[in-house]
Order: sequence, then structure tokens, then C-alpha cells
Amino acid sequence: MGTIATTTGPAPAPSRVQVLLRRMRDGDEIAHLITLIFGASILLVTAALVYELWPKVSSSLSFVIDLLAAVPSVIYGVLAIFLLEPLMRSTVQPFLKHTLGFLPIFTGPAYGFGFLTAGIVLAIMVVPFIISVSREVLMAVPQDQREASLGLGATKWETTYKVVVGYARTGILGSVFLSMARALGETMAVTMVIGNVPKVSASLFSPGYSIAAVIANEFAEASAGLHLSALIELGLVLFVLTFILNGLARVMIVATSRRGAGASR
Repeated sequence: MGTIATTTGPAPAPSRVQVLLRRMRDGDEIAHLITLIFGASILLVTAALVYELWPKVSSSLSFVIDLLAAVPSVIYGVLAIFLLEPLMRSTVQPFLKHTLGFLPIFTGPAYGFGFLTAGIVLAIMVVPFIISVSREVLMAVPQDQREASLGLGATKWETTYKVVVGYARTGILGSVFLSMARALGETMAVTMVIGNVPKVSASLFSPGYSIAAVIANEFAEASAGLHLSALIELGLVLFVLTFILNGLARVMIVATSRRGAGASR
């Protein structure tokens, strides 16, 4: 009976391309985590206050929000270069470094561009989209739920916060996931402000790279072989992540809409 020869030894060190792929993936995670924090916070305040507490303002604001959602991403990128980036470099980042510099995420030189700037730009871009979808989700909440809460003595704010938002939280979370899936594929605005440096640092002030940005910058010049294969793999990873987030978001939104339709019968 023959034997199978085996070799033991240290695992091969990751190649430079593998290291860069991990750094780009981590850069995407950092930028979109910042987007989620800023975007979700603004969403809850705007959707709850405008569409529930100030219904007379909602019709006018809805037109503005829908208009902002249709602005091309390159416009946001140009505005970020000329307006946001100088503000971050001269005011915001030095202030954060002075007040919260004991945290590793707020250390290092203030370049103006980087993960924090890219996250803020993405948050500004996706907020109109989140609010537009969340408006439909809040409208799916049965009116009986609001009237029952008010009839029991709750204030308008308590009804909005505890009843309406609580009833629609699954759909609101779905709108956040849907916007995150859209932000994952964002290319131009992120490329213009993230810095395009293939590294990941603990500081949000440092420049970085995202998956969509590296594909846009390097695909035209990629030679056949490992470089081209790595870019195609990045595109596949981006596609799978977007597909999963879109699927989860749609399921959550449809579940909330059907729940509201069933309760209103």
C-alpha cells in the first residue's frame, strides 16, 4: 500500500495583492460604518419630526428630498472637494483632534480627505434616499395605531416615538440596509475624497481606499494576470454584498407593508 507524502512547515505569507485586497475591504467597512452612524441618526430625526409631527411641511420637503436623491454623485464629489474638504482640514478635524485626541480614531495629521470625509459625503448622499423610503414605511402604519395611542392619553411625540416608529422599525431598518447597499457601489464621490491610499489606519483622518474606487482607478490599466483577476474578485465581492443587503432590505420593507395592510383591514 502506498503512502501519501505530506509536508509541514509555516504557512506561506500572504502576497502583496492579498494584503491590498484586505485593506480595501477594511476601508469599505470603515467608510460605510461612518455612513450608517450619520445617516441613520439624521433619518430618525427627520422622518419622525417632519412626517409625523409636522405634516404640513412634509409635502414641500418631500419634493426637495426627492430632488436631492436625483443629484449625480459626481456633483456631491465636486462640492465635497471645494466645500467639505477645506472645512474638515481647517476646522472639524483639528477640533476633534483637540477635544477627542485621546481616542485613536481622532489622531494623526488633518489632511482634509480620508475615511471621515468619505463617510460624511456618503451619509449626505444616502440620507434623501433613506428618508424617501422610510416615508413610505411610516405611511404604511395603520391610522388606528396612532388614534388608539392618542386615545389612551399619550402625547403626539410619545405616539410617534413609541408607537409609529416602533411599529415601522423593521421597515426603517430595511431602508437603512437598502441605502447601505447603494452606498457600497458609490464610486465617484468616494474616489474624490477618500484619498486613494491602499492602507488602513486606526485614525479616521487618514486616507484610504474603497473597493469601488480601486476598480474605477485601476481596471483600465490592469494587465492580464493576477492584477486583473484581483479586480474581478473585488467586483464579485461587491456584487455579493450588494445583493445580500438589497435582499434583506426588500424583505424587511415588504414585511412592514404587509403588516400594516393586514392591520388596516
